[in-house]
Amino acid sequence: MKRAQKISLKNGAQLLISPEADAASVTILIMFKVGSRYETPDINGSSHFIEHLMFKGTTKRPTTLDISKELDGVGADYNAFTSKDTTGYYVKVDARQLPMAIDILQDMLFNSLFDAKEIDRERGVIIEEINMYEDNPLMHAEELLEELLFGKKHPLGYQIAGPRSVIRNVTREKMLAYKEKFYDAKHMVVSVAGQVMPRDVKNLKKSFESYPTKPGKHQFIPFKVRQSSSRALVSYKKTEQVQMMIGVPSASLFDTDLATLSVLSVILGGNMSSRLFVNVREKRGLCYMIRSSSNPYEDAGSFTVQSGVALKSVKQALEAILAEMKRMKTEPVTAQELKQAKDFIS
Repeated sequence: MKRAQKISLKNGAQLLISPEADAASVTILIMFKVGSRYETPDINGSSHFIEHLMFKGTTKRPTTLDISKELDGVGADYNAFTSKDTTGYYVKVDARQLPMAIDILQDMLFNSLFDAKEIDRERGVIIEEINMYEDNPLMHAEELLEELLFGKKHPLGYQIAGPRSVIRNVTREKMLAYKEKFYDAKHMVVSVAGQVMPRDVKNLKKSFESYPTKPGKHQFIPFKVRQSSSRALVSYKKTEQVQMMIGVPSASLFDTDLATLSVLSVILGGNMSSRLFVNVREKRGLCYMIRSSSNPYEDAGSFTVQSGVALKSVKQALEAILAEMKRMKTEPVTAQELKQAKDFIS
């Protein structure tokens, strides 16, 4: 196989093939259009919880160890992730082991047990994961910024892992009903990149074209900016450094300005020659880490600047960052800045 292919399966799922003839490995990634923004408050965290439970045993491989031993035995790199818009499962493996990787992912998606005892055991695991993120101010600041920006009552403002109270109490029945609704072939993409053979494509079609299709469409609550003045949120924790984030509503994944915003982000704070890095870190010595980023979702997004500073330097750093953000509006980007940013991205 030499060319990339996009194949629509009978059930509506999309199969993306990106062959690399010289590659010794192959990665298979399966993604569903479901994440925390599709949840309601009483099940917030269920998308992420279900992701964990997919690794807890199937009819063919009854325990976590049965799954992990098989993958570890061939040196596979495997994991899963949940965002606000999507959930994904992947395996990277020696190309000769692709049939095994396909079989395991198919088994997890079709035949996971969702054993009640495993669910109760996993509640503690997820709560410890929440504790880990909250003990890391660099990560926790991002969650708080989006909660403030999108609002606690809008699903984009929900935390992906959910609140501890829901994780402790959400029932197996509610989670399975949620999975049944959103794990739909019409909203599934199977992507394979690396050394892929024609026989592998046949195997992929056979393995996933029978995944169920549900009637209806996935609905989510669209986000509309209703903010008329600036807002602030402070979370207190005893640390040596203050993690500070500034954010504004921004471009979505389908916004025609997204590419422009990506270039602007590089110029403002995307590398070591950016305006923020030079003027806030190098010239003033106010921080070690400072960066800007564009964070798009399907219908909304945020543009943020983040930095870690000493408590005594918060006011000075905030003023310096806001000054650079304002300067992006008042001083045109130079031809050299634009060229360097485009070269950096490419």
